[in-house]
Amino acid sequence: MTSTDSHTQQAADPTTADSPITESSTEQIAHLDDAINVTDGVLALLAASPDKAVYAVPNGAGGWVDVSITSFVEQVRRTAKGLIGLGVNPGDRVAVMSATSYSWAVIDQAIWFAGAVSVPIYETSSTHQISHLLAHSEAGLVLIGDEQLRPTVESAAKTASVEVEVLPFDSTAALAAIASHGGEVSDELLEKARSSAGLDDVATLVYTSGTTGKPKGVRITHRNLAEGAANLVAFADDILGEGESRTLLFLPLAHVLARAVQLACLHNGIQVAHSGSTENLIEDLGSYRPTWLLAVPRVFEKVFHGASAKAHSEGKGKIFDAAKSTAIAYSRAQQAQASGTGSGPSTGLKAKRALFAKLVYSKLHARMGGNVTHFVSGASPLDPEIAHFFTGIGLPVQEGYGLTESTAPITLNIPEATRIGSVGLPVPGSTVRIAEDGEVLLKGPVVFAGYHNAEKTTLGAFDADGFFRTGDLGELDADGFLTITGRKKELIVTAGGKNVLPTPLEEAVRAHRLVAQCVVVGDGRPFVGALVTLDAEALDGRSLEEAAADPTVREEIQQAVGQANERVSRAESIRKFEILSTELSEESGHLTPSMKLQRHKVIEDFSEQIEALFSS
Repeated sequence: MTSTDSHTQQAADPTTADSPITESSTEQIAHLDDAINVTDGVLALLAASPDKAVYAVPNGAGGWVDVSITSFVEQVRRTAKGLIGLGVNPGDRVAVMSATSYSWAVIDQAIWFAGAVSVPIYETSSTHQISHLLAHSEAGLVLIGDEQLRPTVESAAKTASVEVEVLPFDSTAALAAIASHGGEVSDELLEKARSSAGLDDVATLVYTSGTTGKPKGVRITHRNLAEGAANLVAFADDILGEGESRTLLFLPLAHVLARAVQLACLHNGIQVAHSGSTENLIEDLGSYRPTWLLAVPRVFEKVFHGASAKAHSEGKGKIFDAAKSTAIAYSRAQQAQASGTGSGPSTGLKAKRALFAKLVYSKLHARMGGNVTHFVSGASPLDPEIAHFFTGIGLPVQEGYGLTESTAPITLNIPEATRIGSVGLPVPGSTVRIAEDGEVLLKGPVVFAGYHNAEKTTLGAFDADGFFRTGDLGELDADGFLTITGRKKELIVTAGGKNVLPTPLEEAVRAHRLVAQCVVVGDGRPFVGALVTLDAEALDGRSLEEAAADPTVREEIQQAVGQANERVSRAESIRKFEILSTELSEESGHLTPSMKLQRHKVIEDFSEQIEALFSS
């Protein structure tokens, strides 16, 4: 692997040595031929290693069966012929709505082998959301991973006044049924369709979460995916590994992050298994034993708080708390040594960590399957203390950053270059620039080609130098590591004119075991307040209503708020908070499927509670 030091450059204001870094970039490692597309990477692996096990599927008895690249491609080709037989032509949009599964992996490639464009839809999407996607994308075929989704899709199509064909693909039999339509499709016709797209043609139309308005169709090209995958794997080979490297995907494949990672694995022979249900996740981890995992911050929070709560309920709380402090201290000492600001863990700290490795840490390793060497965290900010905890117990968390428009990861911490609290260095070929107002700007082969049927919106999304305006606020340190500090549109300006970034405060409060969500408010108000919701799983059987009214719970939340306030000035601190007796969830419309907060929706729906905060 090329050393990051040799291909990362930073730019600063030359007028003063103390000026902040304004640009960081990493030299591109892999360049692909413009004539190819994402399917060529699959065929290259087939030619080089026909027996390579690229997927694993449940065997029905608690174990897994390997799927070779040869078997996978044969199934993809049959399915692609079936799609062509059903009338799918190159460039057509085909919607896919399903939980994460092996069948999705087959369908994704089959759509591309047919020369078509995939349009992923979260299986939890509402009729209204699906209606917008179908009308805007003009998808004529919807493939569903569960027959129970049919009524919702058909209702959405009726609402949108569009005609769609709906077919299941949730099993071997269902895929075979699709393939049965391809009897008249020749190998030559299939190859013509497969090779019809080049790197700069659209591969998939992925709709944004719509946190700031209607979802936009992001035109992600074959270059974004294929060249992005080639550079990501070369950059992160210490995480992804070679040979026996394997991962269990459980994030929604409708999210661009999971799909980009899956494609990177497929092109590089890294085996993938799927867990579409959180109920089976721990069991699947134990039987499949992945070497690394991709997760969102909420997963780490759940595991951490769950372990803490279990230890305390069993009378082992003091041991766990000491083990936690030791792990965090050990990770911080390691990071200080790596950055040249410390000498590393002391002999005493190493001895304490070794003791807790047997008493506490080994149990968490076992819970993750016992074979994990690295985590990758994305989609939203991760609390640095939790990242230090997992890193300190020997399960290092490499946090990255990206958006749908950057085909997910455009920055990433890697083992040899990690700054916990940051989202890492640019991936090869990418440049991160900080605008004068603090906005994060992006450029590189993973940055999208524009919004579907929205030329004016596309033009406004890029600056004069061709950098994509993310809407995020951030900073670059002297070594080029990016830290995200908030969203431009979420910046709170109090009545006194104080600018407050809500995200750091919310992250700090949410780190408490009882807190599910925290929403900081105060735009145009005399001070900053917050709405807090509780984690139902941490309430020992009490209802949300009972817990919200419990003085001891309020006291604990007050402590969490107080700790968060220590990070900011008094003018930025949370003066008052309200504990809501309800959940903020995807079902309630307050979280996106990727667990991002729909801030405007929360403020709208809980306006009375917000008014009460500032009037009492």
